[in-house]
Amino acid sequence: MQTPSRLRYKIINRIQQALPTERQLIEPFSGSGTVFFNVDFEEYLIAGTIADLMHLYKQVQVHGNDFALYASALFTPENNTEAAFYDLQAEFNACTDLARKSALFVYLNRHCFNGLCRYNSKGQFSVPFGRYTKPTFLSVEMLNFHEKSKRAVFEVADFKVIMEKADIGSVVYCDPPYAPLTTTANFSSYTKDGFKLDVQQALADYAKMLIARGISVVISNHDTELTRSLYADAKITSFGILIQTIKVLLSFTQVRKFACN
Repeated sequence: MQTPSRLRYKIINRIQQALPTERQLIEPFSGSGTVFFNVDFEEYLIAGTIADLMHLYKQVQVHGNDFALYASALFTPENNTEAAFYDLQAEFNACTDLARKSALFVYLNRHCFNGLCRYNSKGQFSVPFGRYTKPTFLSVEMLNFHEKSKRAVFEVADFKVIMEKADIGSVVYCDPPYAPLTTTANFSSYTKDGFKLDVQQALADYAKMLIARGISVVISNHDTELTRSLYADAKITSFGILIQTIKVLLSFTQVRKFACN
């Protein structure tokens, strides 16, 4: 998947260093799969509220090369036009067949503007055409995902439901929609439901609950007055990255907290 979470590639070493060695990795906010691909655990619980993404992961997990061949058939010069893109986007938004919809999701992701995944208030995929010369179908990456997914379970669920499944031997990595840097920078979600400040508070509360049970948690976020208040009891390591002015990774394990600035 090509998504704005390409940011994780910029900080994956920091994330790897922050994750303790445990049996299972739990990701309640999985996106492009960057962390899943770049760490090694015996088991994985990968989840999120973007149902189309989790359904795609399940299709790749179960069908592997057959699904890759099926999805790659959409990557033709005829389909790399604005008219074809919007026809296929409309088909995707009306589609109920999971295999077909997952293949269309791959097509849209590689052909839409900047690889974004966003939905309008009606829950419809609404990213415009990207105008790329020749979008690439990532067949090798898809087959690698198929192999690694044999150790994974994928779920469509709220982060609270997933975090409650953590137990001793689990480490939880959360990469939620980030808290706004300013009062006007209010983008909070790729889905129609949003991720408001009260939900940021709920995430912090659930993290503290797990820490009290001896389960390590690592959380990414912006380094702001709000997030420092939410995670005041944890150790913070803050660092800058070049992709934007103040993109931050906040994380903590048990009584520590780790952050990026």
